[in-house]
Amino acid sequence: MALIHYSKDLIEAGLDEAGRGCLAGPVVAAAVILPKDFYSDVLNDSKKINEKQRDYLRDIVKEAAIAWAVGVVEESVIDEINILNSSFLAMHRALDQFSMQPDILLIDGNRFKKYKDIRHECIVRGDGKILSIAAASILAKTYRDELMMQLDREFPLYNWKQNKGYPTEAHRAVIAKEGVCKYHRKSFNLMTSQLAIFDE
Repeated sequence: MALIHYSKDLIEAGLDEAGRGCLAGPVVAAAVILPKDFYSDVLNDSKKINEKQRDYLRDIVKEAAIAWAVGVVEESVIDEINILNSSFLAMHRALDQFSMQPDILLIDGNRFKKYKDIRHECIVRGDGKILSIAAASILAKTYRDELMMQLDREFPLYNWKQNKGYPTEAHRAVIAKEGVCKYHRKSFNLMTSQLAIFDE
């Protein structure tokens, strides 16, 4: 099913985050305003396409967008205010960079902390339904992946270049053997299997 614009008339900003369920590294959110004549047959939820497709779409989104921005919240803040609030903060930080004000914010998921006086709508699995949210998911995912590749060069033993900080068995095994580093989220259950916090 082709993705759509939420409204024909309103200036809509799609928002999504990447990295909620990770054991290490920041949570990253993106906000994107697309022109109303933008359509794509290949743009989709970043989790449903491969890395090469995401990199290709990132350039398309950046070129086509009326406005786009990325917000980052580090692991130390995640430990302090929890991952849900950190996801909201990352979205707010992305929106803070906009020079124009959207009429409506479209949030992937079911919860959001109000931003200024702007109307918002939460859309479960919105990154597979709404073009602007899918575009935000692409930017958030690709930006965060690049950050984790950089952190991998500092701490290669955790293999973040491959697992991107997610709780794979191999990642947990290294933590159990070698301990954690400064980029791990100390408030998370790092040693044993936990209920996965999936990116909605």
